[in-house]
Amino acid sequence: MISVTFFHDPDGRLLGYRFSGHSDYAEEGSDIVCAAVSSAAYLTANTLTEVLGLSPDLSVEDGHMEVRFPDAVPAAQASLKGLELHVQALSGQYPDDIICNFREV
Repeated sequence: MISVTFFHDPDGRLLGYRFSGHSDYAEEGSDIVCAAVSSAAYLTANTLTEVLGLSPDLSVEDGHMEVRFPDAVPAAQASLKGLELHVQALSGQYPDDIICNFREV
């Protein structure tokens, strides 16, 4: 199962996200759930860093990605919220493969 955690500050502003695990929906190379989630995570990370020029803390390993800001960054909110909505929709379509968590930090 893919576990996705979205980090919020006490005011509800997004600080980042963590993706971990594998969906095991299908064999590697044919797993549409993993492809959808990975694509969304990388699109958001690239938008934040390469397009917007922001510098979040970033960690990427096999089956794991974490992108996090120490404080809410106004320029990052639309991209992070778009990712959150997209992953929630995917979780609704594939509830046995993706779980969404929300954590206040």
